[in-house]
Amino acid sequence: MASWIIQMMVMMVSVFIKASHGKRDPVLYCSACRAIVDELNYSISQVDPRKTIDVGGFRVNPDGSVKNKQVPLARSETHLSELLEEVCKSMSDYALHLDPDTQQKKY
Repeated sequence: MASWIIQMMVMMVSVFIKASHGKRDPVLYCSACRAIVDELNYSISQVDPRKTIDVGGFRVNPDGSVKNKQVPLARSETHLSELLEEVCKSMSDYALHLDPDTQQKKY
């Protein structure tokens, strides 16, 4: 029984060691990040710069009032989190491209 457990442990360790040594292609990895950032910047640029959103905390001042302020919608935390949720849908428009002249891969 003990030898079976040891064999299973050795097999599991060898699988994890092989999986941890995978290397990323830095050009491809950076190209994917740039595509995501470009997609986010494009989405941010489509928002009307005059739009604002009310933000504030849950802290109540001693007089019973709550301090709220308005910030531009385009770079607000709420809007950016919504854009990040939607960016995966727009990333399906991208594909891996191999440049025939330079043999470089990019999205």
